[in-house]
Amino acid sequence: MVKYIFVTGGVLSSLGKGVVVGSIGLLLERSGFNTDTVKIDPYLNVDAGTMNPYMHGEVFVTEDGGETDLDLGHYERFLGKYMSKLNNITAGQIYLSVLEKERRGDYLGQCVQVVPHVTNEIKERIRHVAKARGADVLIVEIGGTVGDIEGLPFLEAIRQMKLEEGPSNTIFIHVALAPIITTGELKTKPVQHSVQELRRIGIQPDIIIVRSGRALNDDERAKIALYGNVPPKAVFSDPDTDSIYEVPLILYKEGLLSYIQELLGLPRREPELSDWVDFVEKTKKYRRKVNIAMVGKYTKVRDSYISIVEALRHAAAHLGIGLNLEWIESTDIENGVYDLSRAGELEGAIILPGFGRRGTLGKIEFIKRFRESGKPILGICFGMQLMVVEVARNLLGLKDANSTELDPNTPHPVVDMIPWQKNIEKIGGTMRLGARRINLVRDSIIWGLYRASPIYERFRHRYTLNLKYVDQLEKAGLRITGWSDEGFAEVVELNNHSFFLGVQFHPEFKSRPLNPSPVYKGFLQAVLEAARSD
Repeated sequence: MVKYIFVTGGVLSSLGKGVVVGSIGLLLERSGFNTDTVKIDPYLNVDAGTMNPYMHGEVFVTEDGGETDLDLGHYERFLGKYMSKLNNITAGQIYLSVLEKERRGDYLGQCVQVVPHVTNEIKERIRHVAKARGADVLIVEIGGTVGDIEGLPFLEAIRQMKLEEGPSNTIFIHVALAPIITTGELKTKPVQHSVQELRRIGIQPDIIIVRSGRALNDDERAKIALYGNVPPKAVFSDPDTDSIYEVPLILYKEGLLSYIQELLGLPRREPELSDWVDFVEKTKKYRRKVNIAMVGKYTKVRDSYISIVEALRHAAAHLGIGLNLEWIESTDIENGVYDLSRAGELEGAIILPGFGRRGTLGKIEFIKRFRESGKPILGICFGMQLMVVEVARNLLGLKDANSTELDPNTPHPVVDMIPWQKNIEKIGGTMRLGARRINLVRDSIIWGLYRASPIYERFRHRYTLNLKYVDQLEKAGLRITGWSDEGFAEVVELNNHSFFLGVQFHPEFKSRPLNPSPVYKGFLQAVLEAARSD
């Protein structure tokens, strides 16, 4: 039988439940159990694709084109396996399915209610994921915080699952915050109240994981155990750490894996973690730090670019360097709040992805400054498109060149909507999404990074380089060095520049701690080489 681990969160959001789930998944997977994960989001959106990053952080794109919660990125990076659309369940998906069934007459004669119809739909979806993915152990993270109204149907569904699957096949893990107040005292009361709230709706946690600024002492552990109605050995400490990749090692040292195996009746196995330990050690040891500009329009919420940050960390660890990321809000460049002369202190720059007009002039100004400096610059998705616009304006002489996303009436649409996108009526889930094959041109920067062709990377966009301008752009020195089977230009790079590279795809989504993205590793390598030449 499939073993289920349900993970809930308390006190406040953004506690790092996704990292905890990924860590547990890694420990089980490295112990020889086929482990999979699910993120449940209680919002009514069908998927994360139509939400502003300020509302939800990054939209993570799966290999099969799902627009999902950013925690699926953590799952992929920790477990080392691809997630799919199935691995993210939202309230929107559940209610949409129930309402479609009601309209078809599947519930004919019944009064359709949250219990049992919505809760049954939730349980069916969870079990379907386990079966479809062939999981021995399925870890299910319930998004949000215990006490949220929208999360109640999901909590009720998993309460029922423990009764139906049996206590030896189902466990509840609750992750809650124990804050440290200004006196330096660690307060356990928020954890106690959070567990009480969970018990009020019929769920007794089997394990409590405590997030805090430091590790728990014995007295604090005993107090949480007493008021949480669990033995002290069921309380685990998850203190702050410099690297999220250290969390599985901390939890393993705490004894979490062996306790989970005991509760679920799993064979006692030790995980193979030597390569993971080596990677964590690399994150702590570096020769020097490099100063990288992160230029975007959502920089006030760093989770908007979490996969890019993690991809840089993967690459930096393998190169033996540290990172000093300077976040630059592109609207601040436009408004004169950010002085572009400060760019001279930076060693490399990433033009971050995004949508819409706000902040684009600031990005274009920054691209121009960095192109002229000769320093390494990397553009991702929309960042690549703005690199094309900048070259068209300032090297090709097309002063009004633009993307039709930003100016539908531009006389020089060097970036235009994908033709088949023009007749699409529904916005949600209709972009060019998921993995695509890309054929690389030899004797190019991008070929040197991958040393192979074709490659497969993930996309999320509606606009693309206008092929009518390819000849003109190449005369200005901008080469197209990556093409999709569909005929789209996917990679651009500038002649006679140390590293001026734009990619339409999102290489960060497939970067792994033990296998960094070639694009981000190549970018940081170029930063090091440029610094040495200076």
